[in-house]
Amino acid sequence: MSIWRGQQKLILASQSRARKMLLENAGLDFEALLADIDERAVQANSGLAAPGAIAGLLAREKALFVSRQKPRQYVVGADQTLALGQRMFSKPAGRAQAAEQLRALAGHVHELHSAVAVARDGTVLFSDVSVARMSMRRFTDAEIEAYLDQAGAAVTTSVGAYQLESLGVHLFERIEGDHFTILGLPLLSLLAFLRGENLLAV
Repeated sequence: MSIWRGQQKLILASQSRARKMLLENAGLDFEALLADIDERAVQANSGLAAPGAIAGLLAREKALFVSRQKPRQYVVGADQTLALGQRMFSKPAGRAQAAEQLRALAGHVHELHSAVAVARDGTVLFSDVSVARMSMRRFTDAEIEAYLDQAGAAVTTSVGAYQLESLGVHLFERIEGDHFTILGLPLLSLLAFLRGENLLAV
C-alpha cells in the first residue's frame, strides 16, 4: 500500500533510474514522464553561472514543462550539476571524453549541486538545492582504462562519468553530503514539502 494521499499520482519529470528508485523506495505512487526541454539552451539564455542556480533553474523548468500537460497534478522536477571550481561538467559524449573528465577530477574535490522543484498548474510551489562535496582519489591512466572497461556505456549517463551507487564508488576517498543529493534528488526536503501539503500518510 502506498503512503501517497494525493487524489492523482505524483508526476516525476524525469526518466532517471536513480530518481525513480528513490521515489519507489520511499513508497510514493508516481508516474515518470520526460521533460522535453533543451537544457543547454535554457542555461545559455538564463545568463546564470553559479552551478547551484543553474541546477535550480533546470529543475523548475522541467517541473513547469510537465505540469502544463498534467493539470491539477503535483510534478517533481530535478537536476544536478557538477563543478570543479569554475569549470562545469556535462555528461560525457563517449569513452574518450569520460577519460578526460576523470583525469581532470582525479585528486581534487568537486561539488554536486542537486536541485528539486515541485510545480502544479504551471506554478512552482517549492524548490530546493543541496550540495555534496566529492573527494576523488588520484589514479593512473591504467586504472582509468580498467574502470571504463568495467563500467561500459553507463559512464555516459551521468556527469563526471561515474555512478556512486555502482562502480564509481572505487574512484573516491571521501564524500561530504547525503546519499540522496549524490543520486540527484534532495529527497528529505521534497518529502517535507509533500508532508506539509498533506500528501503523505507518514
